Amino acid sequence: MNGTPSGPELPELRRYVLLHARAQGLVPARCRELLDEVATAHGGGHESWAAVWSRAGDLLAGRGRQLEACRHYGLARFPYAAADDVVRRRAQLLCVQSFDQWRRARAGLDRIDIALPEGRFACWTAGLSAAQPRPLIVVMGGIVSVKEQWAPVLARADALGVALAVTEMPGVGENTLPYRADSHRMLTALLDTVADRANVRRTCAIALSFGGHLALRAALVDGRVRGVATVGAPLRHFFLDRDWQRRVPDTTVLTLAHLIGCAPGDVFDAVREWALTEDELGRRDIPVTYVAALRDDIVPLTETAELLRDRRARRDVLLLDDEHGAPAELARVRVALLRTALRAVGAHPVRRALLGAVGGTQRMLSRRGRLTV
Repeated sequence: MNGTPSGPELPELRRYVLLHARAQGLVPARCRELLDEVATAHGGGHESWAAVWSRAGDLLAGRGRQLEACRHYGLARFPYAAADDVVRRRAQLLCVQSFDQWRRARAGLDRIDIALPEGRFACWTAGLSAAQPRPLIVVMGGIVSVKEQWAPVLARADALGVALAVTEMPGVGENTLPYRADSHRMLTALLDTVADRANVRRTCAIALSFGGHLALRAALVDGRVRGVATVGAPLRHFFLDRDWQRRVPDTTVLTLAHLIGCAPGDVFDAVREWALTEDELGRRDIPVTYVAALRDDIVPLTETAELLRDRRARRDVLLLDDEHGAPAELARVRVALLRTALRAVGAHPVRRALLGAVGGTQRMLSRRGRLTV
């Protein structure tokens, strides 16, 4: 990527990191304290982004608070760890190591590594059993989200009555696969790998943002994927609308350039053919829940119209007055996504009803092609 900027500027990093910090349960006041210490977005100086967040992680790790340390390291490497960014790469390594220490103290949380000809990726898993294979829920974030942020979900595998595998997109975190049009093949490889320990023919993907696009691609070619639940996923217009593309934040463009391996100015030409066609969007009648934010500045709201075009399809859109990822509505969104996943894999109705009662979402998913505000 000759000529690629080192990464997004500090104002954008400050803005977009808050969503990810809130999603991981970090105290907002503490986040603001750390952000006040940051003076530069890049480099290894004492007041640089990665150095400030990493010091906080080091302090927590020294106190034995490994999961909290992991979360701070994950934000230190945000939005990605470039090959020449020593501090962010250290943070990425320590993010994985601290999570690994945390999970080793808990029964039933395991790791699998999957190698493909073009690279390898890892998953943290829970609930896998050859003796009693459960339906599978695969969880994946977007282009800036590492798998370690899904610890709370992994801990709920037994309560939900499912097997869980959390992973990350190509080029993100430990995933060394290239991000390209056929990246959805990694999900098929994942299902093949755990097929002896999970009922993979009853699989649903909870996949956020660009991960949702990847999961929908996988569902087109792998009939074992029985449903997709996503938030702010690019489907069609993001890849085709030149006017919209000119407004996409630098953080998104630069991260995509890093993952794809191209110059930032070439990103939208590189992904133009990734747009899902109308035929593809309607080809499989599987449950799809899509959470959309009215003030999303990354993915256009017009993507929801594509999902609801076929009124016979099992498509549900939850429309929220929020920003990309719906950070102000995290509790509601989590319940909506989990309910869709449990329904898609055929989980026991009692588990689904209890989850819905907690989140107050029983009516949201009650009809086909419904738009809920």
